[in-house]
Amino acid sequence: MRAQAGKIFKILAGKRRRDHRSVPSKSTMRTQFNQLALRCAAFCALWICTGANAAVEPQAYKLANGMRVIVKEDHRAPTVVSMVWYKAGSMDEHNGTTGVAHVLEHMMFKGTQAFPAGEFSRIVAAAGGSENAFTANDATAYHEQLHKSQLPLALRLEADRMVGLALSEEEFKKEIQVVMEERRLRTDDQPRALLYEQLMATAFTAHPYRAPVIGWMNDLVNMKWTDARQWYDTWYTPNNALLVVVGDVEPRAVFELAEQYFGKLQPRPLPERKPQAEPDQRGVRRVTVNAPAELPSLLMGYRAPILQDVAKDWEPYALEVLTGVLNGSDAARLTRTLVREQKIAISVGANYESTQRGPGMFLVSGVPNTGVSVDVLEQALRRELQRVAADGVSEDELKRVKSQVVAAKVFQRDSIYFQATQIGSLEISGYPYQAIDLMTLKLGQVTATQVQEVARKYLRDDALTVATLAPQPIAGGAPRSTGVNREP
Repeated sequence: MRAQAGKIFKILAGKRRRDHRSVPSKSTMRTQFNQLALRCAAFCALWICTGANAAVEPQAYKLANGMRVIVKEDHRAPTVVSMVWYKAGSMDEHNGTTGVAHVLEHMMFKGTQAFPAGEFSRIVAAAGGSENAFTANDATAYHEQLHKSQLPLALRLEADRMVGLALSEEEFKKEIQVVMEERRLRTDDQPRALLYEQLMATAFTAHPYRAPVIGWMNDLVNMKWTDARQWYDTWYTPNNALLVVVGDVEPRAVFELAEQYFGKLQPRPLPERKPQAEPDQRGVRRVTVNAPAELPSLLMGYRAPILQDVAKDWEPYALEVLTGVLNGSDAARLTRTLVREQKIAISVGANYESTQRGPGMFLVSGVPNTGVSVDVLEQALRRELQRVAADGVSEDELKRVKSQVVAAKVFQRDSIYFQATQIGSLEISGYPYQAIDLMTLKLGQVTATQVQEVARKYLRDDALTVATLAPQPIAGGAPRSTGVNREP
């Protein structure tokens, strides 16, 4: 990929300072911390209820050709982010051409009739801006960040390559080699990336999420330039696109620019998108990955629901809070218990995405400590999950976790790039951008009973897939990274 796909989530941690005064008791410190957490949560709730509404709300517009435009004003700096989203990701691919969405993303920088190969990036850089793109399961997006005066340039370039891509067999033959090398470097040579890939391929038997975004190597080897051309002709049309602009702009002026550059483009009929429901899982699934690595690793995935109704659903919000209970700070259960106290693991994690086009997955991961087997780590992780299901969480713990989760959701909006990404990813997945504040508010309303209930309901063996990395000797003795981009 030209840029990693994925959602941007940052936990902001404050520094603690000691001084010469007497150290308070643990109970006093706990009380003070809980009061601080409550104040943080109250601040975030106040920001949502007042500050967010005091700010200018995003404005939407739809061109006659079906292209949607959403503009969010942010006047803190004279910059702007422009993102063009296409509702076409790896989940829209078919067997035999996996990876074609990502390959086409690469080809979109190989020139049009108006601008030869390499000119797009050169022109944006000459204007003092930056550009990139990413492909994900659900969508492909292209973005530029520039001075606000250069927004017309970005829109002109994007409109040009939406319809005028000069796809040649010669350029494709060169670029497909780049993509295959990318797969070797980021997946084939990364043991835990392979682990994640095999977990998804095992957990899903029918849904396209089972195939990696970058594609299977055999499909890349046998891909033709006409496959990329067909993908472009099928999905790259204004009625399958969304333009998101965030920054120091005025919505009406942006709508006029969108009409000027995109309004004249002709729409095309889109293929019917048929439901692709994953069959029910009926027991634990296991897969072992043998790969050169220094350390073993474990990745566990539980099938879980995604958000359907923003206002009425509560389980996805409770699952998000559950990830905070398990992971996200030194005080979280998995880190505190398995890493610091019992020293069973070197690292542990949990991750869950509530908004996407396809089925959900609650992920738990870990790397065992020296002398600890993967089996021991798995049992320890499952005990911690069962403990939440059996005993629930305390009100104090819940308040702390919710304050962290809600604060992270609020503070990440400091970035105009994140704002554009959040709006685009929600809209392209079928969620209204107007629900952003409501979703944050609903997180703050999750109860301890709800957290316990989702743990009991979804963290069960019938919905579990376990992937284990079995280290093999490393050729030449060179260290092999165990990092991975898409697991927790």
